[in-house]
Amino acid sequence: MASCYWKHMVFLSSVGEESNQNFIDDLYTSLVQKGVQTIRDHEEVSRNGEEIPPEVQKTMEESRISVIVFSRNYASSRCCLDKLVKILECRRKMGQFVLPVFYDVHPSDVRKQSGCFAKAFAEHEEEQGVRMEKVQTWRTALKQAGNLSGWHLDNATKREQILIIKQIVRVVLTKLSKTLLDITTYPVGIDSRVERVNSLLKIHQSGDDIRIVGICGMGGIGKTTIAKSVYNLLFHSFEGSSFLANVNEDSKKSNGLVLLQEKLLSNILKEERLKISNVDEGITLIKGRLGSRRVLLVLDDVHQINQLNALARERSWFGAGSRIIITSRDEDVLDVLHVDEKYNAETLSDDESIQLFSWHAFGIDQPKEEYLGVSKDIVHYAQGLPLALEVLGSFLAENRSMAEWRSALEKLKRIPYNQIQKKLRISFDGLDDDENAKDIFLDIAFFFIGMDKGYVTTILDGCGFNDSENEIGILVRKSLLTVNENNELRMHDLLRDMGREIVREESPKEPGKRSRLWFHEDAHYVLEKCKATEKIQGIVLESLSRTGNLQLTTEAFDRMKKLRLLRMDYVTLTGSYEHVSGELRWLCWHGFPLTFLPSNFNLENLVALDMQHSRLKQVWKEIMLLEKLKVLDLSHSYYLTRTPDFLGLPNLERLILEGCTSLVEVHVSIQLLDRIILLNLKDCKELKGLPSSICKLKSLENLILSGCSKLEKLPEKLGNMESLTELTVDGSGIRQLPYSILSLKKLKILSLEGCKVSSDNLFHSFFSSMLSPGKSRPDSNLLPNSFSGLYSLSGLILSKCNLSEGAIPNDIGSLQSLKVLDLSHNNFTSLPSSISHLSKLEVLELQNCKMLRSLPELPSSLEELYAPGCSSLEGFSHYGQESSISCLSRLLRINLSRCTRLQSLPKLPSSLQELNLCDCESLSLSNMPNTQSLLPFELHDCSEIFELQDLGRLASFEIISEDGGLEAFFYEGNIPKWFHHQSFASSISFEVPLLLDHKVIQGLILCAMYEVDNNDKKLFAYFAYLDAYFVNKTKKVDWRYPANYGGSVLFRHDTHNMWVAYIPHAQFGNLLSGGNQVEVSFELGSVSKVKKYGDQSIFKPDEMAIQVKKCGIHFLCNLDETSSQECELLQVG
Repeated sequence: MASCYWKHMVFLSSVGEESNQNFIDDLYTSLVQKGVQTIRDHEEVSRNGEEIPPEVQKTMEESRISVIVFSRNYASSRCCLDKLVKILECRRKMGQFVLPVFYDVHPSDVRKQSGCFAKAFAEHEEEQGVRMEKVQTWRTALKQAGNLSGWHLDNATKREQILIIKQIVRVVLTKLSKTLLDITTYPVGIDSRVERVNSLLKIHQSGDDIRIVGICGMGGIGKTTIAKSVYNLLFHSFEGSSFLANVNEDSKKSNGLVLLQEKLLSNILKEERLKISNVDEGITLIKGRLGSRRVLLVLDDVHQINQLNALARERSWFGAGSRIIITSRDEDVLDVLHVDEKYNAETLSDDESIQLFSWHAFGIDQPKEEYLGVSKDIVHYAQGLPLALEVLGSFLAENRSMAEWRSALEKLKRIPYNQIQKKLRISFDGLDDDENAKDIFLDIAFFFIGMDKGYVTTILDGCGFNDSENEIGILVRKSLLTVNENNELRMHDLLRDMGREIVREESPKEPGKRSRLWFHEDAHYVLEKCKATEKIQGIVLESLSRTGNLQLTTEAFDRMKKLRLLRMDYVTLTGSYEHVSGELRWLCWHGFPLTFLPSNFNLENLVALDMQHSRLKQVWKEIMLLEKLKVLDLSHSYYLTRTPDFLGLPNLERLILEGCTSLVEVHVSIQLLDRIILLNLKDCKELKGLPSSICKLKSLENLILSGCSKLEKLPEKLGNMESLTELTVDGSGIRQLPYSILSLKKLKILSLEGCKVSSDNLFHSFFSSMLSPGKSRPDSNLLPNSFSGLYSLSGLILSKCNLSEGAIPNDIGSLQSLKVLDLSHNNFTSLPSSISHLSKLEVLELQNCKMLRSLPELPSSLEELYAPGCSSLEGFSHYGQESSISCLSRLLRINLSRCTRLQSLPKLPSSLQELNLCDCESLSLSNMPNTQSLLPFELHDCSEIFELQDLGRLASFEIISEDGGLEAFFYEGNIPKWFHHQSFASSISFEVPLLLDHKVIQGLILCAMYEVDNNDKKLFAYFAYLDAYFVNKTKKVDWRYPANYGGSVLFRHDTHNMWVAYIPHAQFGNLLSGGNQVEVSFELGSVSKVKKYGDQSIFKPDEMAIQVKKCGIHFLCNLDETSSQECELLQVG
């Protein structure tokens, strides 16, 4: 469901009762504190008989999740019962998530209307004015709600209530996870199609095979929507995942396949700065980095074999158990890769079609009664194609009259049944009163798909469309255009092709008489044969080679008097440039072949000039007056040595010179750019200085100097840039910050990563002066002695700056707006105590600060603490008192992995969700606090903790993953006697307790013991993937539960190895029901033994090196009077 559709995150519904008031208050507060927009609906029992107000109904429909708190008096409120019916309707029709909480009432009482609910219903049935049909509707709704998975609180203590609230918030955050792909506003019919693809993927099938499934079908049938839905359903089950959208379109961009390879690797490896030089290097990296990872990869809209060859040519590129999904219109492409299965996407049924159309036309799931007949007729002509239904519904949505509906129907009747583009065109033709919207649609279809909306609106406004932002909004509402989460303009291929067909029809046989040219052969023909006319407004012509061997004459442009938009990548023009139209607003000419712009090139109306990868040595020899130019992008012009004189560019807003590696001079006239917002000089490696006049730029907001390795100094009066909000000098040669930097009142981001300075230089003098503010400065090079001027600074990045002890000032606590502080990879031994005064600090990064010995008191606002690799950190010496770290109520994540000297932890706050202590070799179990309900609790290679004698020591922990699960790997362990079912083999059979149907079983615990081959003395390590394979013999279904370690597990040869996993009921749901006969097999995949030969480690596959010797299953249940005799409870915490 698209995030843009849900206006509210959570609708919290309850009835007013004194007994549950504190719980409701605490739940609401916890949700709000986590940034969850929550609408609280607190119904009073006394308001019986009132209808649900329309505004409340609208709020319920627009909420992504409904949390319902059932309590003793809930059924006494007719209004609450009506709302329950509405909520379940939203769940059924709109995919809303519903989470029930049973507060001092048993789920069976809700389901069966027994106990206190029986009394309430007896009263309803006797009340006057209450129809029995309505009472039955309430009963049905309560039965459905009672069967939903939720939380049961029965005389819960305050601590138990807090734990439950944390779990509820955790599930809510998971449901709202931003990692989910945006699907569609109305996912009608999607479930059955997702289920079909999921069955073809065979996720739970035993074995290590790598399966590839293709989704094929015509454009607009919903292939991408299905693929996204499957991805959202499964990605969390893999070690890494990537969804590459618009592969065909993006691959055609400059260096497009390489960018797709970078995105694939970055998504899976979580490395944001990964760079690839060419496709071959990308293939090598994919094979080398992903060959041992179980991944989920989706390649969306693949058209050509070369796209597959660059991204997923061979299965061996990916680890065992990987799944690959490819969507394509061309089945031949799928055949080349020898996919295991194909799913031919199906059109919507008649009922599904009318429902989807109605959502877009009326905002409800069925047409209004008076429009029912005409709606069915229109839907008939859409042929069950989701895109057509969406476009037609959106076109007719805005209160159009019945006459307009019938007019649209008559147009549809005249269009041949199989000509879908012409049917889509009805929506375009419906823009008849808005010619600007039509022209903007066509411009985007030809030139701007995939580009930033802000950049495009700048160009379109320059074309005279004035309010292009509003026109784009109209196209979005008509479903003719979308804007994605990156603010990029996107358009479905069918709509794009429709727009191009509209223009082709202007002159089918003479392309020179069309308004826009995009097809390479047409554009090349018109320009080569000089067949252009004054009708042409825009042209795209890209050379098939970057060598620029496509040569044309400028005379070909002579007749194009209305040419506004021109893209010519790697094309060479000969002749006088005076032939090119002076009406140009956008000129994109990557690989421009000349060393300077000709003086007779008439660019006076130009708004954006994009000449990336040009051969320019200087921009122009004589000053050119370009008063309308707002964007100048000369990135990667490797021969450019100096910027132009800016005298003729009074309205320039964005100057981008990234990667101009020969640039040595920025012209002093840069001070004349009164409206400039962005100046990007990233990786201008020869640039040694900036003119002092740059400090007169009052409008500049973003200054990027990263990678300017020879730039050692910033202008002294930098503080005069009163609008500067972001200063990035990462990896530059900066050795001195000017005094005036503290005058930048609006500065929000200051990033100095990798500016390595000696102890007697920048930071020593700067910070030392702050330590002794009363002392006079020894010389003019010392920096200001206070941070107090940076009122707006929210991000301070000082990683890899060679900071030593005393380099960080004590008054760093004066940065009252600071949210992110990164001090990673530095050499100090302690941090200033004033850090505790950073009242808005949310993230503190201290990675690989190898000299750091202790942490000071931290601010109460802190949410994330990252300190992996702090190998000298021994403890939290400042946390001797109860009121310290345990009181950090917002702290969610702590990473202390590889802190090898860390021996103990203080009591942790109840808010903590993630704790990573991997490779903390000195941390012992006796010094572990009660971690309460952590999410991922990572303890790999913590030998002092994991050398346990039995699972009973687990009483110290409550380890709960994001979906409610538990996962741990132990050495020296044994399966406890209290496990329900045990087997001295690799598999175990059992019958599921009937109690499961009564909602008292919370989940099940798996346990398996492994032994390894220890005969070979050269062996020192074993690795393998772990799986539990379930076969329900009663239901004839199977599923797989993989160990969730993000990689293979290290086994020791000198002891038993034991895997323990808790699987909550929500994960297996109806796959296991009471009385079912089930067999569970514990399997290993990709088993390798590692031998040591000198300094080399040799990995050798050996499937027999590790064996399962014993396994067990235990059902975890609630303490309940009906089940305590039959099912034990694992005591945790």
